[in-house]
Amino acid sequence: MCEGVTVTVSGLRELKKERTRQTLSDTAVELFLERGFDAVSVAEIAAAAEVSKPTLFRYFPAKEDLALYRFADHEDEPARVVAAARAAGAEPLAALRDHVLAGLARRDPVTGLNDDPRVLAFLRLLYGTPALVARMAAYQGRSEEALAAALGAGSGGADSLAARLAAAQIVAVLRVLAHENVRRVEAGERVAELLPDAEAATREAFRRLAEGLPY
Repeated sequence: MCEGVTVTVSGLRELKKERTRQTLSDTAVELFLERGFDAVSVAEIAAAAEVSKPTLFRYFPAKEDLALYRFADHEDEPARVVAAARAAGAEPLAALRDHVLAGLARRDPVTGLNDDPRVLAFLRLLYGTPALVARMAAYQGRSEEALAAALGAGSGGADSLAARLAAAQIVAVLRVLAHENVRRVEAGERVAELLPDAEAATREAFRRLAEGLPY
């Protein structure tokens, strides 16, 4: 009985923390979009969210993390897709390809195939701010590490050179595909018309990966 209550209270506490993180991130992004990343201070973000600076830093160690929180769920996404594919006896690369194609179909912003004005504004902020670009590199590095661990499970581990090389190539391909979609949307192409090309590019990219990777 007591154990059940403890779990419930713990779950509520985590939910409250998650909501606070979301509020802080949303508040910061609104200010960044309005005035530019460099023109907004952490103190201003904390004041707008009605928390203290120390409280804000307990949730986000760096100002850049407030913006990148929107991608937090995607950091280990490739690794999770591969782990699920392995558990189901499916091919990891095929599973990743299908995952990207599904993301394109639902216009997931992480694929770059989204022309919602707010999404485009955020992507411009992200790719046009040097500090955020640098932080994204660290984000992609962690994504590579998680993916290497998933690829290497049962075949040499995450320290296997093959797994690390494969993870680096896959993450690079995902980045290039997304950037190309963003570039074309920004150039004025309609998402509905761009979708077939984006799908074809995804299939071609993963075909080339499959020819050179042992996964």
